[in-house]
Amino acid sequence: MYKNTNTGFTLLELLMALAIAAILVSLAAPSFANIIKDNRLTTQYNELLASLSLARSEAIKRAIPVTVCKSNDQITTPSCGGRWHDGWLVYIDIDGDGNLDSSDGDELIRTHSTLPANNTLIFPKNRITFQANALAAGFNGTFTLCDDRGDSDSKGLIVSITGRARKAISSDVIGSC
Repeated sequence: MYKNTNTGFTLLELLMALAIAAILVSLAAPSFANIIKDNRLTTQYNELLASLSLARSEAIKRAIPVTVCKSNDQITTPSCGGRWHDGWLVYIDIDGDGNLDSSDGDELIRTHSTLPANNTLIFPKNRITFQANALAAGFNGTFTLCDDRGDSDSKGLIVSITGRARKAISSDVIGSC
């Protein structure tokens, strides 16, 4: 006697399995996109925090002013100007004037390039200068980092007069995206 040992799938079973998989993937894709956007914002927030921390620690270590300023050109002729989400510079500011000028003895420490994915970074001042005593007097405020989701998913970073940077919480005033 001949026994049928084929235990494969029928075409109908295969199509049903593919349809169910497609439905599940379409439900998971939007939440996955939000996870990617959240991770991107967190990474950018941490890069800004690292630059501010570096500037403050270098000001203390070298006992001279160190400035973080917005920049629109980090490659050919690094200078302060532009918008914060176009990038920023960290540099030794010998004379404390807020201008990167090598003839004054200013020295570039670090650059950060444009934020990807059309994210924006808003800060009310053009620069933050940390003094040798770690203070950022006159340059305090809140950085607001936004993406295409708007205010509801923005992140804030507050720099106090003492030079300390901390995460803005919901009760803090965060700038509008």
